Amino acid sequence: MTVLGPLARRCAGIAATMLVALMLGLMTIGPALAVNPDEVLSDPALEARARALSGQLRCMVCQNQSIDDSNAELAKDLRLIVRERLARGDTDTAVIDYVVSRYGEFVLLKPRFEAKTLILWGTPVVLLLAGGTAMLLAVRRRRERPPAPDPLSAEEEGRLRAVLDD
Repeated sequence: MTVLGPLARRCAGIAATMLVALMLGLMTIGPALAVNPDEVLSDPALEARARALSGQLRCMVCQNQSIDDSNAELAKDLRLIVRERLARGDTDTAVIDYVVSRYGEFVLLKPRFEAKTLILWGTPVVLLLAGGTAMLLAVRRRRERPPAPDPLSAEEEGRLRAVLDD
């Protein structure tokens, strides 16, 4: 019976690991299947451009997924718009500009670097500099503290005890 205990635990551990691997594998299939076969362009170069552009556009339903990864109907419509515009001969910039003109800057997963988005891009840099400066000042203040006073002599300890005992 003692032989089966460790063996059973090992088998259970292997089974649990395999189950986790299977679940992770199944979770990664979803985004790969987001683009339906009827959406795929016949020209591989155009399809590659469409996939690249779709990866830059936010699904307005899912918020933090690209339209390339999303299964939402709006994402499907946007993927079709991107492919239609590319098939017409639009440049990548023209396609992005068209989608932004209809849905706003929020549709871009990576915002453009413009004057109106400067605060968005500059805030992390400012916060890092402020945090670094605060840490530097804290370290300097800690170094500048006066040294600890010398310990009390036996005579001083005796006087202190006498005062406290009263």
